[in-house]
Amino acid sequence: MLERNLARRAPTVSPLASQSSVSVTPLDPQGRLAFRIKPAALAGRETVDGFGLSGSINSRTASGEGSGMRTALRLGPDEWMLITAADEVDERCEAISAALSGVAHSLVDVSHRDVSFSVEGPGADAVVNSGCPIDLSVKAFPAGSATRTILGKAEIVLQRLAADRFTVTTWRSFAPYVQGFLVEATRA
Repeated sequence: MLERNLARRAPTVSPLASQSSVSVTPLDPQGRLAFRIKPAALAGRETVDGFGLSGSINSRTASGEGSGMRTALRLGPDEWMLITAADEVDERCEAISAALSGVAHSLVDVSHRDVSFSVEGPGADAVVNSGCPIDLSVKAFPAGSATRTILGKAEIVLQRLAADRFTVTTWRSFAPYVQGFLVEATRA
């Protein structure tokens, strides 16, 4: 019932044309888990269920390939966003909970909340930086970086996958605004 209700209320996010070498493309749905745990509680574990948790704050670690890829974004001292295939969320939740049995942690499925866009091409950093206050130069924000920030008036989670490729994730209700902002920035 919840899935049907969310589908009716979901904003329409479709590819919009841009007139530059930078493309803004909606990504397929992904499984997203908001994960909180005190680093001391990890007790030397570098991974949990294949998610790398040893990265520094504002980093991205990925393992596996294709639909089996697992990505961990370390967004704070005790906060990660875990990304997996949309159809594996329940399995990942069960496996993480089993691996951390008896250890205080929080694991919440927020897959329905977010929408992601790929921003790629020469000048992708300038497009994202048109509304993002952080320094997105390759030296300050290299590939493998991830952070929570803002784009215009919307909160986003930003990942740099390569010198000219980013993933911008925002709440579903802000998706049309964020997509429009990015597409407009490609025309500037």
